[in-house]
Amino acid sequence: MKKRPHFPKVTLVGAGPGHEELITVKGLNAIKEADVIIYDALVNSKILQYNTTNAKLIFVGKRFGKASYKQEKINEILVNSAHKYKNVVRLKGGDPFVFGRGSEEIEHLESHSITTEVIPGVSSALAVPATQGIPLTKRGTSTSFWVVTGTTKDGSLSKDLVFAAQSSATLVVLMGLRKVNDIVEIVSQYRGKHTPIAILQNGTLNNESSKISTLSYSENLTHSIDYSLPGIIVIGDVVADHPSFFAEEIQRVLEPSV
Repeated sequence: MKKRPHFPKVTLVGAGPGHEELITVKGLNAIKEADVIIYDALVNSKILQYNTTNAKLIFVGKRFGKASYKQEKINEILVNSAHKYKNVVRLKGGDPFVFGRGSEEIEHLESHSITTEVIPGVSSALAVPATQGIPLTKRGTSTSFWVVTGTTKDGSLSKDLVFAAQSSATLVVLMGLRKVNDIVEIVSQYRGKHTPIAILQNGTLNNESSKISTLSYSENLTHSIDYSLPGIIVIGDVVADHPSFFAEEIQRVLEPSV
C-alpha cells in the first residue's frame, strides 16, 4: 500500500465527461488512496465507489436552480480538509482546467502552502461529440475548432463567440444551454441558415440524448431541452456526420415552415 503523505496535499482530478470508465488510470489511482474526496455535481457517483480507504465524501456541487456552494466556500473547505485529512482529492467533472476553475483552486491552495497536483481529465468538449459520431475536425470539412463558454464571470456571453462564428471552425459551447437562442442569433449573422447544430445532453451516459437541426430550425430544439441536465452545443458542418442528421433533414423538408 502506498504511504500516506505526512504533509497536506490536494490532488485535483478530472473525472471525465460522465461515464465512470472514462476517468484516467492515474486519476482512478488517486481516488483509491484518498482520505477525503471533495466532488462536484457533474461527477458520476459510481466513480466514488472506487475509493478503497473509506474516504469522507464532501459534495460541493453547483447546479442550475438549486442551492450551491460559492467558490470562496469551496476554497475554505479545501484548505481545512487538507490540514485535517492530509490526502485530499478534489474531483471535478471533465477536465478541471477547462472552464472548471481548477487554476483558481490551485492558486488558493498554494497561497496557503499546501502541496498540489493536477491530474487532467477527458473534457466533454472532446468526448461527447466523438461518442455521438461528430468529429470536431475532418479533412475537407473543418480544420480547427473553438471551445467557448456560454457563461462568463459576469453572466454575459463570451465575446469570443463572435470571432468563432466568423470562422469556418467547428464551434463547441459549454454551459450555454440557457442561452442557446442568443448563441444561434449571433452565429446566424455569419454562417448559413443550413449550418447544422447539435444539442447533446448527458453525454457518454446510457441516457444521453442528441437533438440535431440547422440554425434556421433551431427553435424546434429549445422546447425539449431539460435545463437540469448538463449539455453542450456543437455548431458546424461536421454535425452532418451525426447518424440522424439526414433523417432529421428530410423531416424538416417535408414539414411546412411555420
